[in-house]
Amino acid sequence: MKNLENWDNHTWLSSKKYISQFNIFLNKKFKFKKKHFVLDIGCGRANIISELHKKYKFYFMPTGIDIIRNNNIKKDIIFRNINGIEFLKKTKKNYDLILLKQTIHFFNTKNINLLLNLSKKRLLPGGMLLIFTLKTKNNQIPCFKKMKDKLEYSLKRDEQLFRLVKKNLKKTKESYFKFKVNISKQKYLKMVKSRYISCLLDLKNNEILKGISELKSKYKNQIKFTDTLKCISYRK
Repeated sequence: MKNLENWDNHTWLSSKKYISQFNIFLNKKFKFKKKHFVLDIGCGRANIISELHKKYKFYFMPTGIDIIRNNNIKKDIIFRNINGIEFLKKTKKNYDLILLKQTIHFFNTKNINLLLNLSKKRLLPGGMLLIFTLKTKNNQIPCFKKMKDKLEYSLKRDEQLFRLVKKNLKKTKESYFKFKVNISKQKYLKMVKSRYISCLLDLKNNEILKGISELKSKYKNQIKFTDTLKCISYRK
């Protein structure tokens, strides 16, 4: 897996408004109770499960795992610096909810099936697996040309992953989470420079700088668009 450090660091994905709306969406899907055990695979700084814990006051702290240990990870969760497959192999715990938010595309085909099988094994009866990834059709993420080419290639691969996920899980439901973004151009350019999205990870520094110049001329002072995630849900 590649290292994506800044997706939830000073972006709309780390804003209180985004986290609040996302967690409302989660609760509509899952209906949280205090007794629930929650696992977030690819948790980043654990903003989402930390806010869930504050709101629903779980008896047991949620668990977040990530291959990157950031400096400002939330303190009211259990954090493990490990990849998802290794954690699921080693843990003896079972969970009511396993969350994979914008994470599954980092796994290759073989490991996706292994990840899904291990996740199903670690779900409690009636437990739910929720997989979120970028909407693949008519995606509105602001891009420069090279970034758009990379993103479209990634989204085409995601379509293949969806088929693989549905084949493995069999009984799934699909829905969409939508968040209206209104961000200053200056802040968005900083996000691009910090490579906030995986399609930027392989680009060279000069390609990023050229792309920033493209975006400067392409957009006005405020950038507005809808960030849409596809959600695939599976209940055991």
